Amino acid sequence: MLDISTDTAENTISMERRDFQRVPVTLFGRYMLEDKSEHACQITDMSPGSAGFGTKCPGKSGEHIVVYADHIGRFEGYITRVYSDGFAMTINASDRKRDKLAAKLTWLSNQGELGLPEDRRHDRLAPRDPVSKLVLEDGRAYNCIIIDLSMSGAAVKCEVKPALGSIANLGSMRGRVVRHFDEGVAMEFFAVQKRESLSSFLES
Repeated sequence: MLDISTDTAENTISMERRDFQRVPVTLFGRYMLEDKSEHACQITDMSPGSAGFGTKCPGKSGEHIVVYADHIGRFEGYITRVYSDGFAMTINASDRKRDKLAAKLTWLSNQGELGLPEDRRHDRLAPRDPVSKLVLEDGRAYNCIIIDLSMSGAAVKCEVKPALGSIANLGSMRGRVVRHFDEGVAMEFFAVQKRESLSSFLES
């Protein structure tokens, strides 16, 4: 168990400032609370000094937290506010690390990686054979219909809606669930696919 004094946590929280404007993002990762439990999360907005999260296990205000996020890596701090579906935290980092984080956020934003749905980055294609399976990490498999497909992701009609951030396979393509909609989910592949990889879906 981490030894965190109440005064330290309160002082850190009181130091939270809006010196950095948080920007909307869509980043997935995991975080560890003081009891060593780990939980999946989606970072919904972020700056070099703070971040907002969507999760089912938000922890407690003042609690120390360690986060591992896609594209960002490891950072830590204290939970400052708790909501029904998430929380906000202040990031405890040196000025040098904040500068590096600001540069990384800027680079990712310029690359179109933050909060940009996959169907905005690559042309969507309608598969000739839309029937497939969505297979989750724990082995559960569900029949699905591919609504549209691109080199970076897919939208599928499915009877279940895995949690945001869930890892799944669609055929041979592996990725994360990044969005829910009425009929199913959208997923983003971990790697941009070559057109040949999609040929089994696109050819008659």
